[in-house]
Amino acid sequence: MSPVFPMLTVLSMFYYMCLRRRARTATRGEMNSRRAIESNTRALPINVEIVQYAKEVLDFSSHYGSENSMSYTMWNLAGIPNVYPSSGDFTQTAVFRTYGTWWDRCPSARLPFKRTPPTFCSQDYVELAFEEPVYPTAVHILETYHPGAVVRILACSANPYSQNPPAEVRWEILWSEAPTKVNGPQARQFTPCIKQINFPTNLIRLEVNSSLLDYYTELDAVVLHGVKERPVLSLKTSMIDMNDIDEDEDEEKYGCGMDTLNKQFSIVTLREWPTNGYFDKLPYELIQLILSHLTVPDLCRLAQTCKLLYQHCCDPLQYIHLSLQPYWARINDTSLEYLQSRCTLIQWLNLSWTGNRGAISVSGFSRFLKVCGSELVRLELSCGHFLNETCLEVITEMCPNLQELNLSSCDKIPSQAFNHIAKVGSLKRLILYRTKVEQTALLSILNFCSELQHLSLGSCVMVSTYTM
Repeated sequence: MSPVFPMLTVLSMFYYMCLRRRARTATRGEMNSRRAIESNTRALPINVEIVQYAKEVLDFSSHYGSENSMSYTMWNLAGIPNVYPSSGDFTQTAVFRTYGTWWDRCPSARLPFKRTPPTFCSQDYVELAFEEPVYPTAVHILETYHPGAVVRILACSANPYSQNPPAEVRWEILWSEAPTKVNGPQARQFTPCIKQINFPTNLIRLEVNSSLLDYYTELDAVVLHGVKERPVLSLKTSMIDMNDIDEDEDEEKYGCGMDTLNKQFSIVTLREWPTNGYFDKLPYELIQLILSHLTVPDLCRLAQTCKLLYQHCCDPLQYIHLSLQPYWARINDTSLEYLQSRCTLIQWLNLSWTGNRGAISVSGFSRFLKVCGSELVRLELSCGHFLNETCLEVITEMCPNLQELNLSSCDKIPSQAFNHIAKVGSLKRLILYRTKVEQTALLSILNFCSELQHLSLGSCVMVSTYTM
């Protein structure tokens, strides 16, 4: 056979393979185009939307009204609207305790904590339970007077009406935005664009910032729209689950992933490096000053880079003032355990809003204070519903230098527990707003805490007016 024929045979086979691949590619493209067209015209499976008002108000940080009344209290958020669509000042609405900036500028105002992330601007919150767990599709907030205070909407994986508590409580941010100034006090229905989540919920949390308001904001009702089955994303959009993409970003930006923060607190194995560049030449105090501008999660991340920065990031001097309130959804016993070695010199500690639904135990809190309480001067525990009499006893024993104690809205502490506070003779500021303190304990505190300068007893229903 002539050698020309094998060459022609090879070329023919190659040409045939190219034509076949091209035909296969074209067929696949036509099929994909056909599927795309069909998906755009074919309706997605019907999933009936459930619309429900809040069934119950589970928790809140403050309200304008009295505990013995329904006027201007958070309990008005449960059920159907009382006022909307009317505008004006109505006692049947829910009103938080403060507005504007005067509260922070008055002589009795407390100094702010450093290292508060700029994305956290919440001042108050309210948690609402709904009848049916759903995958949220919309949240409508009916604001009847001076709207614009809501800055975050969150959903919780825990079902408040379930007999079996979940192994892990997960919070997901549905919407978040910096406070904005709304022109005019007229009523409105606020419906922000929320993101999809991958678990059903019947527990919604609203967080507010009223610093830009000219008067108290008033809320009438909250409406939750959702479906029983997880919505299927349309093929018009990407088939990738956007929750999976945004999860890490949200955790870093807003702080709602418990495992992530615990890993950052944990000690990591660092590789050996011959030098640390020019950082070795900087004075120790200068590096400490630079790192003092970082948030707590950033400080923990930086500790994983090299031994020099690990030493600086774990220096107890970086944790003289520590606020964990911005990360309330991520703090648990493990977090406190990781922080113990770094907080031996801590003087200001903010654990407000943390530890609820079993995240922090009495034993975990007690172990932390036994190691880190000796230098504490200021302790913020607002809305700490894990606190009980044992916790107050540990505080009075382990914090001999304590001057400021905030137990605002710690309504789970029994009345007799407040007698322990009288043992802290160095107290100068005591916040007992919405607690069950009684007259006997109060008189004991006033008798033995001779340096007390500021005492808050708002909404303490077990204290008679003549005691004042």
